Amino acid sequence: MLSERRSILFLMIVGGVALGMTFAPRLLAGPPSDAAIIAEGGGTTIIQGGTGAPGFVPVLTKLGAHAERTGTGVTGGLECLALAPEASTGAHSGQFTVNVMYVTGRVTGASVDGDTATLTGTANVTGLGAGSNVPFTFVMQRGGPGAMSVLTVSGLTFHEVLLEGGFQVGG
Repeated sequence: MLSERRSILFLMIVGGVALGMTFAPRLLAGPPSDAAIIAEGGGTTIIQGGTGAPGFVPVLTKLGAHAERTGTGVTGGLECLALAPEASTGAHSGQFTVNVMYVTGRVTGASVDGDTATLTGTANVTGLGAGSNVPFTFVMQRGGPGAMSVLTVSGLTFHEVLLEGGFQVGG
């Protein structure tokens, strides 16, 4: 039981550090004077359909993303940590302690269409779809809980619903 609590605490700390690292460079340095925010946000999402058939094990993500346009192009970052319950506790445990995928990426392109931003770049991926310098696309819809996002990386597509947090599109 104590080991399980430590694992949960560790994963919460890792998730918080990942989100903090996404925004820290911009917070510490401040945006360049010519920077314009394209999109930013983060929070907790649930992947629609979880792991899929036949088990439909739920998967939660902790994610953060930002993109800004500067005189030199688009810069930004994407962090996404996917967590699932331990196989031994079953899909109904409610304890999301297993790191099934971690995506840490650099945003190099972005576009906006109304309330939707599409961020592109390359990422390092561990767990599912593991690889280095893997192209990704992250589509985020402006809004708070209930807003949709879609992450496509390593040939995998994840449709996500924001549970906590928010996405901003446009400056």
